[in-house]
Amino acid sequence: MKALASLFLVANLFFASNLQAQEYPSKPIKVFVGYAPGGAVDLVARTLGQSLSASMGQSVVIENKPGAGTNIAVKQLIDSPPDGYTLMVAANALAANMSLYKPQPYDIDKDIAPIAMIGRVPVVIATPADSKYQKLSDLIKAAKSNPDFITYGTPGNGATPHMAMKFFEQAAGISLKHIPYKGGSPAITDLIGGQLDLVAVNMLEVAPHVKSGKLRIVAVMSAKRSPLFPDIPTVAESGFPGFEASVWYSLIAPAKTPPAIVKMLHAQVERALQSKDMIERLGSVGGEISPGTTAQLTAYLNSERKRYEKLVREANIQPD
Repeated sequence: MKALASLFLVANLFFASNLQAQEYPSKPIKVFVGYAPGGAVDLVARTLGQSLSASMGQSVVIENKPGAGTNIAVKQLIDSPPDGYTLMVAANALAANMSLYKPQPYDIDKDIAPIAMIGRVPVVIATPADSKYQKLSDLIKAAKSNPDFITYGTPGNGATPHMAMKFFEQAAGISLKHIPYKGGSPAITDLIGGQLDLVAVNMLEVAPHVKSGKLRIVAVMSAKRSPLFPDIPTVAESGFPGFEASVWYSLIAPAKTPPAIVKMLHAQVERALQSKDMIERLGSVGGEISPGTTAQLTAYLNSERKRYEKLVREANIQPD
């Protein structure tokens, strides 16, 4: 009897989940962004939202909830009803913050439902156009001669570009002096003004200054060269095979969101990623779409969590 009751329970849950999916969506969908408007994550979320709205027949409203390294947005997401009407476009901080913050703010294995990977934008190392560090090899040679002498700015302690530089320092066997800022823009301003030797930021923020001739990108940290600046080598090509440190974007929901709704949303995201607008928008900031299965995203989030956990422990990184 117990086995029969369990079978009925599973059948009822499956039926209820599919019924929800057939009726979904019947009202506007909220998508949280853990950063202020105008940045790369916001741009990606709004572009995706427009595509989802058109294909699903409901408004997709982007809500910016900056603060605590995106933990505020994640907390509001996981406290929301798991009905598919509250989602979030998350980046690397989703995986990193589990190790950065004490006590641990959430558990991605228990608190979220991964939906789909969206895309990636490279982190880049940039210097003033007239810098003596014209190539990555120049920077490494100088850093080995003078540890902790060369200064670099990032958007803040624990931010993705800071983590990327720590991965690079480990790979290259060098030690640089980190200067954290409250965002990439003030770091770039100080770089142009001569107060820093270099910055590590996402390509979106530095591209206009490179095109204007004020700055120079010495290396791209993505696995492949950027189509936006195809002449600039990657770190991997510069003597560090396999090196990769990009900003990635994914769509997530609260845990226990019905599987049928997750499946529907995944299909809608995959469809959006094939649109000309999505490809062009990501391409305009040096990025690329990254289609894949929900299972692949789940595995990737866990591998990133472990990678950041090791880095935070070994480099003793503290959040702002």
